[in-house]
Amino acid sequence: MMFSYKTADIGIDLGTANTIVIVKGKGIVVREPSVIAIEKNTNKVVAVGNEAKKMIGRAHGKIIIIRPMRDGVIADYENTTLMLNHYIKQAKKQSIFSSKPRIVVCVPSGVTRVEKRAVIDAVIQAGAREVVPIEEVFAAVIGAGLTVWESTGSMVVDIGGGTTETAIISLGGIVVSQSIRAAGDEMDQTIMNYVRKTYNLIIGEHTAEQIKIEMGQSETEEDIFKRSVNGNKEIRGRDLLTGLPKTVEISDYEVREALSDTIQAIVELVRATLEQAPPELAADILERGIVLTGGGAMLRGLNEILNVETKIPVFIADNPLDCVVNGTAEVFKNIHLLKSKGK
Repeated sequence: MMFSYKTADIGIDLGTANTIVIVKGKGIVVREPSVIAIEKNTNKVVAVGNEAKKMIGRAHGKIIIIRPMRDGVIADYENTTLMLNHYIKQAKKQSIFSSKPRIVVCVPSGVTRVEKRAVIDAVIQAGAREVVPIEEVFAAVIGAGLTVWESTGSMVVDIGGGTTETAIISLGGIVVSQSIRAAGDEMDQTIMNYVRKTYNLIIGEHTAEQIKIEMGQSETEEDIFKRSVNGNKEIRGRDLLTGLPKTVEISDYEVREALSDTIQAIVELVRATLEQAPPELAADILERGIVLTGGGAMLRGLNEILNVETKIPVFIADNPLDCVVNGTAEVFKNIHLLKSKGK
């Protein structure tokens, strides 16, 4: 892949769960959780990213652990700016330029103008000379290697930490898009609530995320019929009644049951998007299939259940976690087209 070194170009996938930064000509240089640790009394940054995430549930009262992004948008402007500033500095170390970079940053397609403006302002405040916002699903389609600028229709389902977005794209524009705030974070919270209610056990976000990754599996109709249990996992937490440490076993069937409502919401979102597709583009999608991107794309069996429910082939993109940020890097090749379409 050939890149020009005339400008310092950076792409940012500013996600609810993770922030990924790519530098033109260098590839991905930052892949860190969207987490920042602040000293309570002085507002001094203690840690950012992986180091801050390690402190969740373990830090003393003088340190506040903050996830400044919620549901795909900025929930804490000041700390988002601090976090971005940290990551942009890391990225600039990988560039031969010391001047302010040009940055393509992703925003959810369903955000308001105010929310979109907040993202742009935060990136400028963090050190950008120019900011080009782009819808996450548009970047995801590009990063997944699908057709964007031609008249052929492509459909993507991007399942992130805060939002699940669907889009049908043709001729360099989004024809149909929808978004719901049901994604990875909601799955984690659902597992935490289930364990608390069923076992009187309090577990943290990290434990819930590990359960989701290791045991979360969507069910096809065949799975629902068989109701098979494939394995158990030992989990540790704090007993709600006694306050003491406690260990219980949870089955993957229980995890699937806990996640079923969120999975169904994603299914309904995909159906609703397909129902709005123009007939010609619907025919393209039937032939080419639907592509899953984002961390939620790796939930075992999700592509199968979407295939069963829609009767359309559903594929998981190569490197689904990186599709959005890789798309931002590709955008620089056609940034004049992006600006002309007012993305």
